[in-house]
Amino acid sequence: MKVLYKTSATSTGGRDGRSTSADGVLAVQLSTPKELGGAGGPGTNPEQLFAAGYSACFLGALKYVAAQEKTKLPEDTTVTASVGIGPRDDGRGFGIDVDLAVALPGVERATAEDLVAKAHVVCPYSHATQNNIDVRLSVA
Repeated sequence: MKVLYKTSATSTGGRDGRSTSADGVLAVQLSTPKELGGAGGPGTNPEQLFAAGYSACFLGALKYVAAQEKTKLPEDTTVTASVGIGPRDDGRGFGIDVDLAVALPGVERATAEDLVAKAHVVCPYSHATQNNIDVRLSVA
C-alpha cells in the first residue's frame, strides 16, 4: 500500500488523561464513563473518538462511491456510528461493536442500500474492522 497521509497522536494518563495529535490540532481531555467504572468527567473517551472517526470516514467513502456511480448525495446525508464496549465472550479482555446508521434523505431505498454496501467495501475503517468486530449497517 502506498501511504498518502500519516498522522500520530500521543496519549498520557490512559482513559483519564489527554490525547494530542502531533500537529496540535486535536487536543482532548479523556474521562472514563461511569458505565466503565469511571467518574464520568467532562472529557471524551476512545469510543466517542472512534465513533466520530468511523462515521466521518464512512461518509467520505459514501461520497466517493456516489461520485463513481454518478449519483448526487443530498447535502443533509448523515452517518451515525454507535460504538459499544464490553467484555469479550472469551473472557480475555474487551471488545467493541458498531452500528452505522446512514440517512440519505430523498434517495430511493434500493439505491441508498447499494451505495452503503459499496461504501462498506471502500471505507478503510470498515476494512480494518472486517472479521474483527460486529458492524451492523442500516439505512434510514
